[in-house]
Amino acid sequence: MGMTLVGKELIAKALMGDTFTNYNNTNACLGVGDSNVAFADTQTDLQAATNKLRKGMDATYPTRAVREITWKATFESADANWAWLENGVFNAASAGEMLARDVENLGTKASGAVWVFTKKGTIT
Repeated sequence: MGMTLVGKELIAKALMGDTFTNYNNTNACLGVGDSNVAFADTQTDLQAATNKLRKGMDATYPTRAVREITWKATFESADANWAWLENGVFNAASAGEMLARDVENLGTKASGAVWVFTKKGTIT
């Protein structure tokens, strides 16, 4: 998972007890888009011009285990019907802060299909 500079700053804020918007069930979103622009830690959003969408967490997510966080969101039949070439973790449905972004081809979602997207982040 490619950690953004914003994500690294949020971790520093958390360690210092500063205020920030949590990546909890209320705020966290997984986003997908159709851009394959290479990851850069300076990015603050998905790189797709129009084909991008964020979805909030399924019930009980995100979860945390030893050094690992799991986010999970369901993209319904009318959601994000395009090639999923990038994805990211956000703390808001719009705007907010992108913790991380990955560029990977997850396939092309077609209308009528429901995809459950699970993303894991490991703290190393």
